[in-house]
Amino acid sequence: MNLETKWLEDFVALANTRSFSASARQRHVTQPAFSRRIRALEQAVGVTLVDRSTTPINLTPEGQLFLITARNLVEQLNECLGHLRGVSMAREALDIVAAHSLALSFYPEWISRLQEGLGELPTRLVAMNVGEAIHVLREGNCDLMLAYHDPYATMQLDAEVFPSFSIGQVKMLPVSLPDPKGKPRFSLESKDTIPYLSYTQGAFLGRSVRMLLKNDPLRLRLRTVYETAMAEGLKGMVLQGVGLAWIPDFCVREELKSGKLVRAGGEKWDVPLEIRLYRCSLVHKPGVEKLWRQMMKLPRDFLQA
Repeated sequence: MNLETKWLEDFVALANTRSFSASARQRHVTQPAFSRRIRALEQAVGVTLVDRSTTPINLTPEGQLFLITARNLVEQLNECLGHLRGVSMAREALDIVAAHSLALSFYPEWISRLQEGLGELPTRLVAMNVGEAIHVLREGNCDLMLAYHDPYATMQLDAEVFPSFSIGQVKMLPVSLPDPKGKPRFSLESKDTIPYLSYTQGAFLGRSVRMLLKNDPLRLRLRTVYETAMAEGLKGMVLQGVGLAWIPDFCVREELKSGKLVRAGGEKWDVPLEIRLYRCSLVHKPGVEKLWRQMMKLPRDFLQA
């Protein structure tokens, strides 16, 4: 039998409230996600625990028996963890999911700056692609999502359900390894075919570059020699002299400053990007609510990295 502790806690909450919506609020998840977790618990134990035909809901006879065990297990586990962690629990960390490039190169500097205005802010960060991050946010399995803003609305996030803060204005720059004279080895200004390091088809950053090149004849001179979903992966290949790529400016700031990389074209080839911090308004976790209120009080320039 494969049981998750959170399912037991969900079931105890449901037994107390007799309401899926009220229990979901109490457990800081969306109602659909909460309902799926109760279904998963029932599948794990092999019996129906909840009679959904009544309002308010009732437990089945099997559910009433299982409730005793569930409560005992939850209480014993909490008591044990309380002893292990000491008299007072540390402030609960916020779970944040972020696009890979933001997690590696943007987040550390931004969160340090934010803490200057808000004080200590414990967080847990997981890097993943944008599609996965959106799914996790919608399921209520994270507190916040750090992602590039999508001006073409392909992410399909309702602004009322998923409010956001703008926390950064950045650009994607075409970059290349320099030649012995310090000029780009691969230049967008040349008339030659250019070895191109591309984002994979589903990558968000790749979509932004494709929109820039959509109606420009330059795209016919770009010969794709390598693809990956991650900006850091493209950066590594650029540093090896394999080709040219568009990389977020915060990822190549040091390399451009030191001369290890150079711009491969003028500013007309830059792709502007906005970075946003998202939350789900249907999830009412106290730590997230407090952070959101605090951020609303900060000057706009304090939020911008």
